[in-house]
Amino acid sequence: MLELKNIKKIFNIGTPDETVLFDHFDFTMREGDFVSIIGSNGSGKTTLLNLICGSAYPDEGAVLFKGRDITRLSEYKRARYIGRVFQDPKAGTCSDLTILENMALADHKHGRYGLGVGVNRRHIDRYRSLLETCDMGLENRMNVKVGSLSGGQRQALALVIANMSDIELLILDEHTAALDPRSGEIIMHLTEKLVRQRNLTTLMVTHNLRYALAYGERLVMMHEGTIILDKNGEEKRRTKMDDLLDTFNEISIERGN
Repeated sequence: MLELKNIKKIFNIGTPDETVLFDHFDFTMREGDFVSIIGSNGSGKTTLLNLICGSAYPDEGAVLFKGRDITRLSEYKRARYIGRVFQDPKAGTCSDLTILENMALADHKHGRYGLGVGVNRRHIDRYRSLLETCDMGLENRMNVKVGSLSGGQRQALALVIANMSDIELLILDEHTAALDPRSGEIIMHLTEKLVRQRNLTTLMVTHNLRYALAYGERLVMMHEGTIILDKNGEEKRRTKMDDLLDTFNEISIERGN
């Protein structure tokens, strides 16, 4: 479904700080996969997501989606079939609008805007049903401004919004990192529910090794622009926390820490 082929990505080209992050880098995902990606800071996790979503372009190589070359396709055009939930709960919603207004905007993000009613009342029951999946009572607060919600509630809303349109790939960019432990658990349970209900192909970057082990069928570890561990299916299920910690310790020693 998704292929990154022979990717090269250079930062600060022509300066003393020039850095080659990816060089002949390959990555593939099958339709229906739920892949968790872990790695230390600077390993290339976020850059990988940016290349997939179109907020960054490779210097060489190709990004293919269902066989179509999208390497130079703009980010907003990729948003028709790629949804992204960011680390910052504020990034996926508008603070000054109500829950209802945020959902109405998301519902029409691929349509034309003109003079008319902003919220179609016929859709309210559907929005309420979507919010009920969060188990946070948001369906009873639809006229509350999003800026008054907690971080966990706002991230739950961002997840629902990302899944409102017919996306084919969900990108989770450390979407629990800014939350307290309890809220993080709630968001991960909601994530699992939404992904399974829609059989949605999902790529999750996380620093939480427990989440990486518990969720998804495939686990990838990155280091300095390369994939150093890739476990799928039964092999992933047999992987223990100590195995991941041992690999992280080896990386740390290599870097002189």
